[in-house]
Amino acid sequence: MGRVSISLDIIFYEDKNYQGRRYECESNNTNFHSYLRRCNSARVETGTWVIYERPNYSGHQYVLSRGEYPDYTSWNGLNDRVSSCKMIHVVANGDPYKIQLYSKGEFAGPVFEVTEDCPSVLEKFPWSEVHSCRVQGGWWVFYEHPNYKGHQYLLEKGEYRKPVDWGAVCPAVQSFRRLTE
Repeated sequence: MGRVSISLDIIFYEDKNYQGRRYECESNNTNFHSYLRRCNSARVETGTWVIYERPNYSGHQYVLSRGEYPDYTSWNGLNDRVSSCKMIHVVANGDPYKIQLYSKGEFAGPVFEVTEDCPSVLEKFPWSEVHSCRVQGGWWVFYEHPNYKGHQYLLEKGEYRKPVDWGAVCPAVQSFRRLTE
């Protein structure tokens, strides 16, 4: 009986448009910067990945779903530096997508429960920043600017008492969406 192999791959390229040296990952990698001096394009063959600017899953992070990214600006990258990556297992466990957003840290102040994507926090809520949140179902991506731009932060089910808990240095969350793939 034949064995079926499912490969979850992401391929990084030093140059734009999938040119130059390449590095392929099939699993989490804490530091591949020594293999590529820079990263200007990427292809996600299967799966969903978070790529990080620095080794050990640190620095700016970017969430990439299956598809092609011909240059680093196509994943909202700030520069051509990518040094580590992590595969995300988005599993439909029956929990509906739901997140509670708070206007103050430690789950204080007014709370709004959300189940849909939000391209502009300023247009939907009576405040301009998110200081804490509870992810009750699904995976979510916070963005620093409206319309899913700027720094990205991946949140899984759990409690986030302050922005540093999701990797941010300030509470600037201007848009967010569900990660469904």
